[in-house]
Order: sequence, then structure tokens, then C-alpha cells
Amino acid sequence: MNAEKRRAIYETLQSLDPHPTTELEFHSPFELLIAVLLSAQATDVSVNKATRGLFAAANTPQAMIELGEAGVTEHIKTIGLFRNKAKNVIGTCKLLIELHGGEIPANREALEALPGVGRKTANVVLNTAFGHHTIAVDTHIFRVANRTRLAPGKDVVAVETALEKVTPFEFLLNAHHWLLLHGRYVCKARKPECWHCVIEPLCEFRPKTPHPEG
Repeated sequence: MNAEKRRAIYETLQSLDPHPTTELEFHSPFELLIAVLLSAQATDVSVNKATRGLFAAANTPQAMIELGEAGVTEHIKTIGLFRNKAKNVIGTCKLLIELHGGEIPANREALEALPGVGRKTANVVLNTAFGHHTIAVDTHIFRVANRTRLAPGKDVVAVETALEKVTPFEFLLNAHHWLLLHGRYVCKARKPECWHCVIEPLCEFRPKTPHPEG
């Protein structure tokens, strides 16, 4: 895909949603970190339902530690892998207090050193909480980047690197959210809904999915 097409894709997505953001509910960098940690193999909707009660009970690292692993488990037991996630939440909170004075570090290495926090989670926090120009490649973004040919790559790191290289600077801050939401609601895994896709004329995916009503 050439640079003109890439720019046109981002301009189109921007025109529809100038200020995109995560669908996870949070009120602080700490809440965002915990919500993203919990979102692995779970929907944002299910995480939001769980964290409303969790954050009402504990919205700081110290309060979370006082709630305890059993208390965290009780709040998040409706989402996948909840036992391991509860363990990671408590472990993360302990390290935040021990190493960072209870604050969320604004660098990748420190974030990835926290239990349950991988590259994708770190990138989301850096982008959404701190305004870094990172692109957290999840399954939706990986699919959209490869399917459209916007930034193809064989794995998530390759796609992340490609996207950061070819995305015009003025779109880097919001590219993650535009592509994720497009993959979640339009360019779906099993059947992309090409018939109402705003970037369909620019997309290099073939063959296009026809309208279900013909």
C-alpha cells in the first residue's frame, strides 16, 4: 500500500472519530493499568462490569493490597483467567509501591517488569495515560493491518514496528484506537463487513464481502 492510501485511511477514520479512546472505564493511570491487565482474553464489556465494583472497593495500589487476592478474585470472578489475574494484580500493586512509590511508571521497561503486564498492556498505558505515540497491537489491529495491507507483518511486533514506521506522525497518537475499533466493529474476524466500511475503497483486501442482502 502506498503512502497516499495510508494517509487517506487515517484521514477518513479521523473524520468519523476525531478523539478516539479506549472503551475500558477508568479514572486514573492505575485504574487503566489494572483494567488492561484484566482485559486479556476478556471483552471490555465484561471487564468494565467487574472493575466498577473492584475500583469502588480499591482504586490505589495500597487499597488493592489491603483488599487482598481473595477480595480481588471475588470482584473479577466473572472474567476469564480470574485467579491468575487476581494474583498478578496484587503482585503488580506490591511492586508499584516497592519500586515506584505507588505511581504508574511512564516507561515500557518498568511497566513490562510488572506481573501480568506484557508489551501490549504497556503500550496501551503509555498511549492512553501518558500520550506516548505507541501502537498496542492486539488481535483486531493485527487483523486490520494485514487484511487491508496497511502494515502487514507475520507477528504482532512486526506489525507494531511497521505501523509506527508508515503511520504519519500526526496520526500516531490515535492510530491504535482507530484501528482497534474498526477491527472490533467493522473489519471483523470471521466476516469483514465491507458493505458499510468507510475505508473500503482504499482497502486492498480481496475479495470484498458482499452485502448479506445481495
